[in-house]
Amino acid sequence: MVTFSCNQCGAGLAFEGVRTTTCPYCASPNFVERPPSAGQPDPAFAVAFTGDAVWARRRLEGWLGGRTLYADPALRRARLEDLRGIYLPAYLYSAVARSDYTASIGEHYTETETYTTKDAQGNEKTETRTVTRTEYRPLAGQHVGYITDVIVSASAGLDHRTLGAVEPFDLRQLRRFSPALVSGWIHEEFSRDADDCRRASRSEAIDAVGDKLRAFMPGDSYSDLAWRTTVEWESFDPILVPVWVFAVRYRDDRPPLRVVINGQTGAIAGKVPLSWWKITLGIVLLLAVIAAVIFLVTQHRPAP
Repeated sequence: MVTFSCNQCGAGLAFEGVRTTTCPYCASPNFVERPPSAGQPDPAFAVAFTGDAVWARRRLEGWLGGRTLYADPALRRARLEDLRGIYLPAYLYSAVARSDYTASIGEHYTETETYTTKDAQGNEKTETRTVTRTEYRPLAGQHVGYITDVIVSASAGLDHRTLGAVEPFDLRQLRRFSPALVSGWIHEEFSRDADDCRRASRSEAIDAVGDKLRAFMPGDSYSDLAWRTTVEWESFDPILVPVWVFAVRYRDDRPPLRVVINGQTGAIAGKVPLSWWKITLGIVLLLAVIAAVIFLVTQHRPAP
């Protein structure tokens, strides 16, 4: 197995039966062979690819097809053959979360209200209406929950936010890792610090606690929700997840276009660079059409 390092984005990738001359993450040609890094964890589990390269290219073609009208014309040089399947390193985190919380819980109630109005003749009359009011009471307590399936990227080439944009993965299909599983595929070494990934996992888990607490709140409404969370019984496993990455350098003065596809579900994330002269031309043409329609309607309007 041959290991390469990208001097542009820092990704360290291993190849077996795969050939490439550019980095699949950033399309940089600054790709040099190097020995494997020492001290990196071995993956414990992996999620296998579901679709093949033909399936991924169809997904990419469909996604690009709906975005090319106002895209930078330099993208025409992109080749779909540059789409690469990669086993991406990540960590799978779970923990027990204990939260002390306080909030104000609102209970709705109705009452009849009397008010005075005037009719068309200026005569006063008394009427009643039903109004809804809310009474708030303080609430404090402890919530205990199990946070599961938090995945953070351990890749130098593809950050956590980008990976999150194509989640979730169906972790019911998680397999025990074996070298045969990644044979014929590109897979990246664990290139982010494990402690940094653990902190990011813990932070995401605590954010998820907030969503659970909001759903847990009793009453008709709530306000001033605050909580303090500690985590216990943490589990932190190195895993590989499947992604297809399409990266192309279409202009020397701009960052590469990168599209990421979930290799299991087909979810896609990316941002096609726009051509502002195309957008401007489109707006001008639209305004010209509107002006022509207004002119024709005005000319054919019957005289009074």
